[in-house]
This record gives sequence, structure tokens and C-alpha cells, in this order.
Amino acid sequence: MKNLILIGSLVLITSIIACSNNRNEQAATTGQQQTSTDSNTATSQPVMPTLPAFAVVDANGNILHLENLKGKKVFVNLWASWCPPCKREMPSIAKLYKSIDTNKVTFVMVSLDDKFEKAKAFVRAAKLHLPVFYPAENLPPLFNVEGIPSTFIFNENGELIKRVDGGDQYNTDEYRTLLK
Repeated sequence: MKNLILIGSLVLITSIIACSNNRNEQAATTGQQQTSTDSNTATSQPVMPTLPAFAVVDANGNILHLENLKGKKVFVNLWASWCPPCKREMPSIAKLYKSIDTNKVTFVMVSLDDKFEKAKAFVRAAKLHLPVFYPAENLPPLFNVEGIPSTFIFNENGELIKRVDGGDQYNTDEYRTLLK
């Protein structure tokens, strides 16, 4: 009987630890804050998702490494030309882009179309003036989203300061202030 109680306790403890680790991994990939404690400090500090090491290619074939954009705010939008909510929000992103100082903010519109030509054709046909990119490598864990559009805004230190899952209206004072 004592052995059954001991085995049951071990299974319960293992399950709790596994669920806790899964929740921390999920928080890191979804942009939620998690806390970690250092054995030398009494306080916990939030662990912020950061601008991932990720390469994209622009419409002219130039490679851009996101991690090299630190020092500027970075607006990353994951979209596709076949996605109705993506197409609905694009004009508001284009208006926001026109109103922002691009010396201080970089917009990275990452197309998830199966072919980059589809994205470029869509942007041309819609007369949108936005910097369009295509993944040059597999998406990093932070950008493995369940649906698009998804937007990630990073501060000058490369820390995620806002995440939007689904469409939004970006041509607002709130976003202009966030991107100053």
C-alpha cells in the first residue's frame, strides 16, 4: 500500500512539473510574460520575448536580418494575399507607414504566401506602398502563429512591446504614439 501511495505521488509531481514547463514554453512563444527567479535575487523579473534571429528577403532579393534592426522600433506583420482579414487591415497599415518616421521604425511585412510573386502582385494591384518581405528561412518559434494576420511590435532594444493576433485598425493615434 505504501508503494502505491509513493508511485502515485511521483506520477502527480511529474505531471505538475511537465504542465508547468509546457505553460512557460507556451508563454514564451505567444508573447506572454513569464517570470524567472535568480537564486541570487529575491525578486522575479519578467522575461520578454525579443526580436528573433530571422532572415527575410525583400522584393529586390536583398536579405534583411531582423536581429540587425535593434536601435529602431520594428513592426512585423505576418500576412498572406489569400487571407481576407489580412487584406482588410493592409490599407490601415499602409497609412500608418506613411505617417511614421522610417528612420526610427522599420516595417517588415512578411508574406506567408506559397510564392513571393503572389504577395508582390497583390501589393502592386492594391497600390499599397509597404515594404514586403518573404521568409528566407523557417519561421522562428515566436512567429509560429495559429492564424494570420499577426503583428509584433518591438522596441529599440528588441523587446516585444505589443502583439496583435487577428486584424486591427493600425492608422490610429495609439499606434503612432507607440511607434514614436
